[in-house]
Amino acid sequence: MQIMDDFEDLLRLNMISGIGTITYRRLIDHLGSVKSILNCPKNILEKMPGIGPKIAERIVNGPKAADVDKEIKLAEKNNVKIVPFSSDQFPQNLKQIYDPPLLLYIKGDIIKSDTLALAVVGARRCSYYGLTQAERFARQLAQVGFCVVSGMARGIDTNAHMGAIKGKGRTIAVLGSGLGVIYPSENKELSEKIATHGAVISELPMSTPPNSRNFPPRNRIISGLSLGVLVVESTLRSGSAITAKWALEHGKEVFAVPGNIDSNYSRGTNQLIKDGAKLVEDISDIVEELGPLAESIHINDSEKVADIRSLTLNSQENKIFSLLSSTPEAIDDITVKSGLPSSNVASILMILEVRRLVKQLSGKRFVKA
Repeated sequence: MQIMDDFEDLLRLNMISGIGTITYRRLIDHLGSVKSILNCPKNILEKMPGIGPKIAERIVNGPKAADVDKEIKLAEKNNVKIVPFSSDQFPQNLKQIYDPPLLLYIKGDIIKSDTLALAVVGARRCSYYGLTQAERFARQLAQVGFCVVSGMARGIDTNAHMGAIKGKGRTIAVLGSGLGVIYPSENKELSEKIATHGAVISELPMSTPPNSRNFPPRNRIISGLSLGVLVVESTLRSGSAITAKWALEHGKEVFAVPGNIDSNYSRGTNQLIKDGAKLVEDISDIVEELGPLAESIHINDSEKVADIRSLTLNSQENKIFSLLSSTPEAIDDITVKSGLPSSNVASILMILEVRRLVKQLSGKRFVKA
């Protein structure tokens, strides 16, 4: 994805309604740079595929230099950073989707370890069961090192963020409004807490009000930031279902918490399970599924994230598991390296094999599954 050198020109383009990643690519393919797009005559713009007279009009009569300067000052006043796609601060997970934002407004910080992230989403109108499960899963995920991503909406999203904070972990809220217009307004205090435990982000200009058309594109960012999506409670037609759809399009894992078959709040999650989402009862179900994905995640150029399947093991199980790799290791060598009694090692290996974490080869040699 090409990104222009002039940050202010990119910000100006992002402030124009209707200019998303796909439209941006079309324009860049034809005109070569953002400056050329902004200076292009209307009669040429409107003849380009996928542009038309309305978008051409918005570009020609769009924000000016003074509007961009006002936007930058408003962001600074609210302690918000504006991070373009080309920046090293732009989330790596989000760079991998086919339609990433041109830039992000970020209040707080997104750090390298936030690559190990899981989205926890669900309905605004939900049951007490849904609220407690959202908080429980988010708290436990945060405690074992996951960054919890959600949309800070009422209901499930709110409790997911609160659970991550209670778990003393990290959380990221993706808004369907600008960061100068916190929505819902009752979550303003929560947004400040999230910013100190992670980040509140949006691709929308600072003063953009919440609008129903903003939320489906917002959901692609929630999915894009995450290794998978956990849907806690939802109706058949809900924003959570859209997030799950984005996750599937992005090649991400979809998890769902089963619910009461008589409850309208659980019909969406139960349908997801019917359609192939993984049913989860505790975080070990998630860790087991995501383990192989985490093996390829790098926090930096030299440090690899530990296999997240180890997060649900006790200290002795983890000790044995950490000694294994894709290279076969004899049980006697494992015993010597671990310093544990041979009977303990044999029992632990059997437990790990039952849990499908290790595989036994001929000659009592073991590898990670």
